[in-house]
Amino acid sequence: MSLISDLISKQVNTAAGGIEIPSDIKNKVLGGLGESILGSLTQTAAKQGGTDLITDLLTGKTSAASSPITALAGNLFSTNILSKLNLGGGLAKSLTGLIPNILGGLRGFIKDQDGDGDIDLKDIMLSITGGGNSNGGGLGSIIGAATSILGGLVGGNKK
Repeated sequence: MSLISDLISKQVNTAAGGIEIPSDIKNKVLGGLGESILGSLTQTAAKQGGTDLITDLLTGKTSAASSPITALAGNLFSTNILSKLNLGGGLAKSLTGLIPNILGGLRGFIKDQDGDGDIDLKDIMLSITGGGNSNGGGLGSIIGAATSILGGLVGGNKK
């Protein structure tokens, strides 16, 4: 699993395993969690200082529970998914409460990819894009756009 969408999906499914989600909306809920997290990362990357926030989150310098990325993902999930499903307050709160665990779980997948002895933005990008081999449409295009945004914010492709 090398693409961010795969990593997020795995974390969503793992985190949601203990929560009873009605079967008729389970795919929408789990997909919505993943889309909200990816949207949060993408929106954060486009903001000034966003790459530092992402790096701090994915390297463990910032707790997922206190990260503005987590808060944004929660807002996106509540607005775009939960508000349309009319779930009970307890279930909605439980589902939104998964977001810090999911984002925190991504940390374990980020490794020193470029062999320079530390984990930095380049390593994050290599980890979440499978070495930059993302292709295709849909989510792949979103990942490509996020990669382009991040690359532009940090000065392009430096080798």
